[in-house]
Amino acid sequence: MTLALVGDIGGTNARFALWENDALRAVQVFSTADFTSPEQAIAKYLRDQNLAKGAVSSVCLAVAGPVDGDEFRFTNNHWRLSQKAFCATLDVQRLLLINDFTAMALGMTRLRDGEFQTVRQGRADPRRPAVVIGPGTGLGVGTLLNLGEGHWMALPGEGGHVDLPVGTEREARIRQHIQNDIGHVSAETILSGGGLLRLYEAICALDGHAAKASQPAQVTELALAGDAVAALAIDQFCRFLGRVAGNNVLTVGGLGGVYIVGGVIPRFIELFLASGFNESFADKGCMSGYFGQVPVWVVTAEFSGLIGAGVALREGPR
Repeated sequence: MTLALVGDIGGTNARFALWENDALRAVQVFSTADFTSPEQAIAKYLRDQNLAKGAVSSVCLAVAGPVDGDEFRFTNNHWRLSQKAFCATLDVQRLLLINDFTAMALGMTRLRDGEFQTVRQGRADPRRPAVVIGPGTGLGVGTLLNLGEGHWMALPGEGGHVDLPVGTEREARIRQHIQNDIGHVSAETILSGGGLLRLYEAICALDGHAAKASQPAQVTELALAGDAVAALAIDQFCRFLGRVAGNNVLTVGGLGGVYIVGGVIPRFIELFLASGFNESFADKGCMSGYFGQVPVWVVTAEFSGLIGAGVALREGPR
């Protein structure tokens, strides 16, 4: 493959790299707030790499949201993109737009030792789908299929916007409290950076505690410092994540395992490992036995989305 450019664009940051000889190089991270468009950000990246327009023949961008047609509007930032205008502006022959969790799922095929940690022991069935799920700015969900002979396919979706599942009376009260405030409660409403703060505030309100945190990071800091209410919010966050992940395993037959990605969980990994995630993950009544050998991993690799975008270029559209 000739020199290509890959990008992983989220709500806050846009990561770009060159893809050559089936590997990444020259990774740079930009704030989306600093640029009016992806073309402007990529033009800056190319200048930083001393590359002229037209030096890269192919581009793959992993973007947050459903991809359909020429026009794309980013879900969690102000950018918009016309594929035709993009190619003309940057002198690119081929632009491949893929859902960000399609890229993240494909990135799981290149994990190396030390880039993941086992949460739940099991035996992945390579013939069955794997679930990729991750709380970050939002909640992403993808499905990874092993096609055999070193080829892979990722199925895009918007699983982060399913209704938030509840399994206990306590969880029902939490969801109802939040619904009274904002209306519909999706999984992403809770299972995201901003969602953690919302969950903490709901628990404080229900239990009569004064909130000590006004930012998501402060909830994590309090929990790690031993604050009981913040620790309770973290544990409930993990339990909700377990329910959503377990629902996805049942939906797609995800006996290939579950990869937990995104920027939220690694910030409190020890609390996560000690949480009720595993309990709620397999809490499916008569189907609880289905989860007997389903492994779960937390992924800490830094640039899986970028690597997945490169894999997508190699695999081509399907």
